[in-house]
Amino acid sequence: MIGGIVMVLTAIWVYQSMMKAKKPNVLIWVAACAAAFFAVEFVAQIFCIEIIDALGGKDIGDSYDRDLASVSDRRTQENAGGFFVNSLCELFPSIAGFLVVAVVRTLIILKEALTPANLFSGVKEMFISIKDSFKTSSGN
Repeated sequence: MIGGIVMVLTAIWVYQSMMKAKKPNVLIWVAACAAAFFAVEFVAQIFCIEIIDALGGKDIGDSYDRDLASVSDRRTQENAGGFFVNSLCELFPSIAGFLVVAVVRTLIILKEALTPANLFSGVKEMFISIKDSFKTSSGN
């Protein structure tokens, strides 16, 4: 769920950045960035499951995988480390996917230097435009 929301926000961010920079092939680049995000998130999920298997000393298998209708927590360990590992494995894939898209957007699409300011430029403007999209004009 978290990954899907972050992927949609990332696609909006890339789209708005490309429109502002007046780059060609906007939709192709947005689709490529979404595919890169999904691929990195998929690999990071597999990596996290392997970490959980290694820490627990057992194959958690189907107890970690769940269907989309289930909203319960994933249980791997009951101690404080279990909370950390659960949180890491929920957030790391989305963060890794976002960072890969940020690097692709900065270096390949916008052809800018790889600095923190360039990597995350436009994120604030994206959230402001989303907020402004909910405003309605009164007919008075």
